[in-house]
Amino acid sequence: MGASFAGFQRIFVANRGEVAARVRRTCERLGITPVFGVSEADRDAPWCRGMEQVVLGPARATESYLNLERVALAARESRCSALHPGWGFLSENPRFVSLCEAHGVTFLGPPAHVMHLMGKKTPAKQAMARAGLTLIPGSDGILMDAAHAREVADGVGYPVLLKAESGGGGRGMRIARATTEVEQAYEEACAEAVAAFGDGRLYLEKLIEGGRHVELQLLADRYGAVVHLGARDCTVQRNHQKLIEESPAGEVPPEELARTLEAACQATAQIGYTGAGTMEFLLDDAGVMRFMEMNTRLQVEHTVSEMRSGIDLVEQQIRVAAGHRLPFEQGQIALQGHAIELRINAEDPSDGFRPAPGLLQQWQPPTQSVQLRIDTHVEQGYAVPPFYDSLLCKLIAQGKTRDEAIERAIEALTAFRCEGPATTIPMHLSILRSEAFRSGRYTTRAIPGWPPEGEES
Repeated sequence: MGASFAGFQRIFVANRGEVAARVRRTCERLGITPVFGVSEADRDAPWCRGMEQVVLGPARATESYLNLERVALAARESRCSALHPGWGFLSENPRFVSLCEAHGVTFLGPPAHVMHLMGKKTPAKQAMARAGLTLIPGSDGILMDAAHAREVADGVGYPVLLKAESGGGGRGMRIARATTEVEQAYEEACAEAVAAFGDGRLYLEKLIEGGRHVELQLLADRYGAVVHLGARDCTVQRNHQKLIEESPAGEVPPEELARTLEAACQATAQIGYTGAGTMEFLLDDAGVMRFMEMNTRLQVEHTVSEMRSGIDLVEQQIRVAAGHRLPFEQGQIALQGHAIELRINAEDPSDGFRPAPGLLQQWQPPTQSVQLRIDTHVEQGYAVPPFYDSLLCKLIAQGKTRDEAIERAIEALTAFRCEGPATTIPMHLSILRSEAFRSGRYTTRAIPGWPPEGEES
């Protein structure tokens, strides 16, 4: 992918931290000026120091990064013709996409109507089923009430999972393991969904316990071309938040993976999707990939797909939004080796993953190389704020084999020097050295190798 680019000259970065630093790197390589929307707390942050900035508001995200009108207006007033939303915040808000369009700013992502479709779980699942993807058994649509939930649950069999239609991040979800538990689970999930999303509508799925979390990286242009960059395994999680991601996803039967990849590309084209997107699946005990949802944005873990393919996904987002065709077909994409991403967060795994803001007294990441990538926005002396996500950096290691990638990651983590806030580095070392992780014998229900043997979680 050459460095020359005809398209946007200025792009507004409507996010902060690691993703803002990530977008900046690609913009500068393409000769594009990034303009950063920042909160008062981030004005002197390392990723935007010395760069053009627009202060969006106070530290609280609801008054700055989540202020739709303010962000869209800031992009227009700073003479940016496009906006990159990153992940989180407003990245999957169709109203914000429409607002950007109204201000004459190109949103680097899918159209508002496609985002709206995929953001509502029931219509999204129905669209994916029509394209040939396999679903998790459950309700055909929104549940009318607790009695309706009980009727559906009795039909699909227990345990079941009640989920918020507008949900995400594990909120608005409750398990019912017997018909006597459905009513309480329904009421609790509904109340949490209203509080978190302002939408108490629920749907129901059969709870598949002991599954693997697998996702597919997709790229689409405005002309109907869709390609995939293979599958990622994101099974190692805590509280429905990913900790370790790797590619390829080795536990998926090859025929099932090939069938699902083809159907996913067809579904992406059918809904008129453009840009980078990710479909998430649950791999059940029978080796069937069952569609869960589509994330209509760049994922935190996009790096492992980039490492294996050599494709800059941020660059492709920019090119597609500028009206360019994808510069490659599926047969031209070569996925090489094995890549693992570790999320290093400022939180204490031994204390229930309690956030740990504070001063980074020492910060010396290992030296980067072709096989080792460090994506970060922090530096020594940076004060990790208490207002936002706790991600400090992502360490991505690649090897010819999974074992080689694991060993390279262990070596890098061992060389990492970080003092100040508690981090997830010790936990990652424990996981990578565990027999459960090495053998692949783990599911979404537990973190392999953590806590260390003999310790309580």
